[in-house]
Amino acid sequence: MEAQIPIYFVSRTLKVPEERYSPIEKLVLSLVYTARKLRRYFQAHEVQVLTDKPLQRILMKLEIYGRLAKWAIELGEYSIEYKPRTAFKGQVIADFLTEAPTSEIEEVPPRETPEGSEKVPSPGDTEVKHLKDQNEPVLNLHTDGASNEDGSGAGLILVSPEGTEFMYAIRLSFASTNNEAEYEALLAGLRVAQKMSVKRIQAHVDSLLVSNQVNGDYEANDHKMIEYLKKTKELLQGFQEAKVIHIPRGQNKKADALSKLAYVAFDHLAKEVRVDTIEQPSILKRTIGNVETSGYSWMTPIIRYLQEGIVPEGKQEARRLRIKALQYEMINDALYRKSYLGPSLKCIDYEEAEYIIREIHEGICGMHMGAKMVAARAMRASYYWPAMFQSALREIRKCDSFQIYAPVTRKPKLNPVPVSSSWPFRKWGIDIVGPFPEGSGKAKFLVVAIDYFSKWVEAKPLATITGNRSKSLCGRTLCVASEYPTPL
Repeated sequence: MEAQIPIYFVSRTLKVPEERYSPIEKLVLSLVYTARKLRRYFQAHEVQVLTDKPLQRILMKLEIYGRLAKWAIELGEYSIEYKPRTAFKGQVIADFLTEAPTSEIEEVPPRETPEGSEKVPSPGDTEVKHLKDQNEPVLNLHTDGASNEDGSGAGLILVSPEGTEFMYAIRLSFASTNNEAEYEALLAGLRVAQKMSVKRIQAHVDSLLVSNQVNGDYEANDHKMIEYLKKTKELLQGFQEAKVIHIPRGQNKKADALSKLAYVAFDHLAKEVRVDTIEQPSILKRTIGNVETSGYSWMTPIIRYLQEGIVPEGKQEARRLRIKALQYEMINDALYRKSYLGPSLKCIDYEEAEYIIREIHEGICGMHMGAKMVAARAMRASYYWPAMFQSALREIRKCDSFQIYAPVTRKPKLNPVPVSSSWPFRKWGIDIVGPFPEGSGKAKFLVVAIDYFSKWVEAKPLATITGNRSKSLCGRTLCVASEYPTPL
């Protein structure tokens, strides 16, 4: 008995505000509503979404905000795989069979041919044979590069077999000659065509030097031209059929205008024109050092389990690994940690983690921040490794600038205890002021005493200043003013 597979159809009428959503937002809303309706199936199984729209690229962007960000967080709970929609040929045949059942189609008997004569092919056989012999459609590429004292730019126009034009304006952020800009434009167009999975291409350039060098009519002598020619031939080998054709400049006006507008400003371009910037030349050689690694890291057991189902021999270790692997997934042969509040985090080993910590802490834009902030910024950059805070703390302690200029805590380790008794600080300060005009009792001097702690003031007038009288007077007055003997 064959298994019965349920099929669910989910429909919903858009509300008035939802009708004003963009097409991409409506598409994501339909996926969110389906996930809410079939929540148990989405949680229990891996879901494949067939679509011809870039949903995955939009939902994985860090720059999204608003309702798209909220929906991306909600969909991040499930294991959803986005795949491109296959061809519509099978669906066309299914629709045709539905409209015209086989019972209503009359079979046409084959035509009989006389004996000894050749079989005359029918028009249908001729058309089928023609379709089989038909090659892949040809994509036409028009490129042009321009360079002067104001800057360098490249213009691309890709024309599909149906006549649809895709225009690109590319700014070159490095100094280049006019021939180098022509090669950069051709290389950029070939890279775009490869991403479009084009098999046959015809590149139209208005530079006679570039076309003749690629076709072998001219010989490249300059070392840069040799590198550009080598790079161009490498890209041309990726197509089943590729031709580079020279055309007059008058037939390449659109690409020429795009190349000149690219290095001036992108603001003047229409919305249909795609803009981009090339920071470095295509022939720039990057020196890559050999990094010796052991090949085994904390990710190895998880990757082996997810790809091959290999578990440790111990029962407890195997159970622990199975539970731990639920938090991870494989995307393009790379290990990622699932995140419910954002995009998946790429897992890296400890050597790469040390480099990332140093770049965040003391790199070009480093602020010598603390371990918590470094770990948080690494996660916002979609990186993950175990014990992020502890490893960041170890690396930060090696930074001399952070240790020298770090804020020093002035707070005492223990709370200060208040002293209620003023006895240790009871002292008097005595001074003699005068002479003043004579007053009653011929007094013209003044002896003043001030308590250091309570700021209490005592004063006595004197007619003459003698040691014995000052001592007796001050002793009598200060003993009466204070409860205990007080040093002077």
